[in-house]
Amino acid sequence: MAENAPQTRNLLEERDESATLRILNSFAVDLISIPNVEDLYWYVARNVVGRLDFVDCVIYQANEEQTLLTQVAALGEKNPYGRSIVNPLKIPFGEGITGKVAANREALIVDDLLLDRNYIEDTQLARSEICVPIMCGDRVMGVIDSEHTSPNAFGAAEMEVLTTIAAMICAKLQLLAEADQSNRRYHALVSAHAQISQEVTNRKSLEAELYNARKLETIGRLTGRFAHEFNNLLTVVSGNLEFLNDAVTDEPYVEILKDAQTAAGRGATLIQAMLAYSQRKRLTAKITNLNSVVEDVVAGHDGAQSGTVQLMLAESLSNINVDRETLETALGHLIDNAQAAMEQGGIVRIETDEITYALSDDLPLVSELSPGRYVRLSVIDDGDGIHPEHLPQIFDPFFTTKPVGGGTGLGLSLTLGFMLQSGGSVGVTSTVLQGATLHLYFPTVTT
Repeated sequence: MAENAPQTRNLLEERDESATLRILNSFAVDLISIPNVEDLYWYVARNVVGRLDFVDCVIYQANEEQTLLTQVAALGEKNPYGRSIVNPLKIPFGEGITGKVAANREALIVDDLLLDRNYIEDTQLARSEICVPIMCGDRVMGVIDSEHTSPNAFGAAEMEVLTTIAAMICAKLQLLAEADQSNRRYHALVSAHAQISQEVTNRKSLEAELYNARKLETIGRLTGRFAHEFNNLLTVVSGNLEFLNDAVTDEPYVEILKDAQTAAGRGATLIQAMLAYSQRKRLTAKITNLNSVVEDVVAGHDGAQSGTVQLMLAESLSNINVDRETLETALGHLIDNAQAAMEQGGIVRIETDEITYALSDDLPLVSELSPGRYVRLSVIDDGDGIHPEHLPQIFDPFFTTKPVGGGTGLGLSLTLGFMLQSGGSVGVTSTVLQGATLHLYFPTVTT
C-alpha cells in the first residue's frame, strides 16, 4: 500500500529485468546448499537484496511466540563489517511500521516516512520504506525491510521482487525445518535403540547374575548335604581304622592300614573344603593382620622359598576378622594354582592394599559386595590365563582343567565359600596368554 503517489522513479524501474531474473535464478540454485537459517538470512541480505541495488536491507526474525521481531541480518549502515549489526532492534508485533506488517501479515510501502507517525527511526533518518512479511502458512517467520533516503523509492517492481524472495525464503525454511525434524527423529531413534540395547544388556547381565546366584545356591546345598552325609560315613570308617590300629601288628597289614588311614584323612580334607564352599563349615574368626598371614603362608609354602613368589604388601592395613587357618589354606591353594598356570616358570606376585568400594565401581566380582572399606589380597600370575568359557565354572566344586590326578577342583570353591562366609567376595580378571589375577575382599574392622 502506498500512502503518497510516487514523484521519482523507483529503484528497479531502470534496471534490466533479465539481470534481476538472473539474480533470483542464482538464489534459487544456491538455496539448495545453504545449510542453516542464519546463513540463509545473511545470504539474502548481501547476495540477493544487496545485488538488486537496494541501498539498505534489514531482515527480522520472529520468535516462536509470534510476539517479537529481532534484527538478524543486515546490509548497509546497519552492517559495517562481518556478520555484525549496529544496535540490533527488537520490535514487538504491532509496533512501528515493521511490527504492524508482522501483526497484519500484509506487505507495505511507505512513500514518505515524514508523514507516517508509526515510523521508528533507526541509525539514520530515512524517507521511504518497504516491508514484506516472510510467511510460512499462517505463521510469520520474519520481515524483509528496506529503507531509502529518498521518498517514493519503492513501487510495484520492488514489492514483487521482495515478495518473491520472501516466498523463496519460506520454502527453504520449511526444508530446513523438515531436515531438522528428520535429524531429531534420527537421533531420537538412535538414542532409543541405544537405550533398548543397554536395557537388553542390563537384563542379560542381571539374568546371568541371577542364574549364577541360583547355581551357586543349588550347588552349595547339594554339596553341603553330600558332605554332611559322607562325613557321617567317613567318621565310622575313620573310627574303625583307629580301632584296628592297635589290633593290627603283622606286616603287610600295617602298611595297608596306614594307606587306608591316609585315604580317610584326605577324604576328611575334601569334606572340610566342601563344607567351606557350602558355607557350613564352622569358622573361628579372630582379628588378624592380612600382611602377617601372607608372610607366614609364603614362608612355609613348598616351592615359595626359591624366589618364585614376590610380595608387594601395603605398609599400613586395617585389621580384618577372619578364620586364620582357613585363610591360610585358601591362600595356599591360590599360590598353587598360580604356579601351576605358569608351566614355563615365572613369578607369582602377591599384593595387599585397602580400598573403598561403592556400588558404582566396576569390579569383576563373583558375588555381591556391600559398599564400604575392604582390605584386598591379590594373587597374580603371568601364565596362560583362564579361557573365557571356563570363567563361569572355575568356582564350581570339582571343576578343574588339570589332568586326572592333578587336583581335586576344590581350591577355588573353598576360597569362594570362605569369603562369602566372611562377609567378603572374590574377583577374577584374566587375559588368555597374559595371566590371571584373583582378588579377595575382606571387610575391615576397627579395634
